[in-house]
Amino acid sequence: MAEEGQVIACHTVDTWKEQLEKANISKKLVVVDFTASWCGPCRFIAPILTELAKKLPSVIFLKVDVDELKSVAEDWAIEAMPTLIFLKEGSIVDKVVGARKDELQQKIAQHAAA
Repeated sequence: MAEEGQVIACHTVDTWKEQLEKANISKKLVVVDFTASWCGPCRFIAPILTELAKKLPSVIFLKVDVDELKSVAEDWAIEAMPTLIFLKEGSIVDKVVGARKDELQQKIAQHAAA
């Protein structure tokens, strides 16, 4: 079950679809972190996302391991890790590729306010 103020890891395609559906209904901004356990920049950005999730309960943070959910990564055309995709009502409104903390924070602020 999703808890506000934390990054929700999606370990199955069903969990992923369920979280997206909930997010679409809530009309909240969704930030999806496409990550991999072997990726150094992913490990760098993970605690930053955890902090942001605590500070911004109005934003839904999801995490998808590209090796665990290959089909989801393929569906979203993920080519580099980390890729952070911003969704509103099921549509991509923005994207950050790489562990760019400042850009990530700016885009979250921009889209959460919109």
